[in-house]
Amino acid sequence: MPNMRATKNPMPSQDPNVRNKNFQEVTLGYTEEMALDEAQRCLNCKNKPCVTGCPVNIHIPEFIAKVAAGDFEGAYQVISQSSSLPAVCGRVCPQETQCEGKCVRGIKGEPVAIGRLERFVADYHNAHAEGAVTRPEPNGHKVAIIGSGPAGLTCAGDLAKMGYDVTIYEALHLAGGVLVYGIPEFRLPKAIVQKEVDNLKALGVKVETNMVIGRVLTIEELKEEYGYEAIFIGTGAGLPRFMNIPGENLKGVYSANEFLTRSNLMKAYKDDSATPIQHAKNVAVVGGGNVAMDAARTAKRLGAENVYIIYRRSMNELPARKEEVEHAEEEGIIFKTLNNPVEILPTDVTDPRDPGYGWVKGIRCVEMELGEPDESGRRRPVVKEGSEFELPMDCVIMALGTSPNPLLKATTPGLDTRRRGEIVADDNGLTSIEGVYAGGDAVTGAATVILAMGAGKTAAAAMDEYIKNKKA
Repeated sequence: MPNMRATKNPMPSQDPNVRNKNFQEVTLGYTEEMALDEAQRCLNCKNKPCVTGCPVNIHIPEFIAKVAAGDFEGAYQVISQSSSLPAVCGRVCPQETQCEGKCVRGIKGEPVAIGRLERFVADYHNAHAEGAVTRPEPNGHKVAIIGSGPAGLTCAGDLAKMGYDVTIYEALHLAGGVLVYGIPEFRLPKAIVQKEVDNLKALGVKVETNMVIGRVLTIEELKEEYGYEAIFIGTGAGLPRFMNIPGENLKGVYSANEFLTRSNLMKAYKDDSATPIQHAKNVAVVGGGNVAMDAARTAKRLGAENVYIIYRRSMNELPARKEEVEHAEEEGIIFKTLNNPVEILPTDVTDPRDPGYGWVKGIRCVEMELGEPDESGRRRPVVKEGSEFELPMDCVIMALGTSPNPLLKATTPGLDTRRRGEIVADDNGLTSIEGVYAGGDAVTGAATVILAMGAGKTAAAAMDEYIKNKKA
């Protein structure tokens, strides 16, 4: 008999007033007993609606049935048939709008905690797995992956399992892309990412770091001189956007990308880090997505007394995951919704020799109200007349979204892109250049880890088909 309790097993976590002062993982994961109990809430539906909500089509009821039977390693093997990054997905995927959003149990209560179970299974495997990974037989074909984020890692993993000789080219000094430079340690420990990368290396995937494709090598050189028969571009969207308001060039103004990269990749929060980062007293984060939550919660952990999320719509329109918003509120982040910055104010010191010259001293905002829906279907925010006010601030972080880096477009003749630099690709990831595929944020603009993984998976299948047909 299924467990018909209407609510999920709650996720154990650190106390908010403890965790907002450290960078250790906030959520602690299910125990075996909790996982068994939660798995028994699954009805094992015949039509499997949860699977239709998963961009990589994990066989969800099957893996949960294995958990319910206490076969945790068997559950991992089911997940790994579809996902190369289960420990990552269990932590950062927006399950509430995907697999769990389709769960039948969610109609009259809370859905089965699919993401928490996936995390449990992956962590159990990583803690208990023994023995070397069996490498597939080589098929004699070479492929290249540009970028080691979730799209690139997934594409590489799927192709390696098919026997391809796979090389990943990564611009930074560590593999993982946004998983290592964008998502904070307290949400996704970097040891987890490294373990997933090591799993791919065990399959035979080679990783070349400090390789900026478009600068060190071109796509044409990869094809013609290095002999890669197909190439996947998974370079993400790392070019930050700004508001173009007065004061954005002041010291103390960061893009969220820079702020998080300094903290996450370069460990600027550690006392012995060689990378500086501002330890501000009052911090404003402009934006309402997951990146804004990450930046705000990081600033709090760096010692800020007051951290504000400034967002021009209401709490109901925040695009960030519900769990991330709840965690931010618990940790003392102040939400100033229906507000929008119009100017970042400089220190009023006029002598350029003064060390305070050119720094942020405040932010000027206007109050907003929601008007008629715009083309996206959301109500458009409009300014309330005479509503200007100022907040004292010594750091402002812009978390307004990102666009793809234009370098590849500039160095790859014939590569079609859209207005903001997103690569044009068909449903299989094929670009305007034969044998060159793309997916993830490089194609869609900034989106989710699991959508990028889905694109990498689709492209891997298409690349395999392309090479087979070319050979024939």
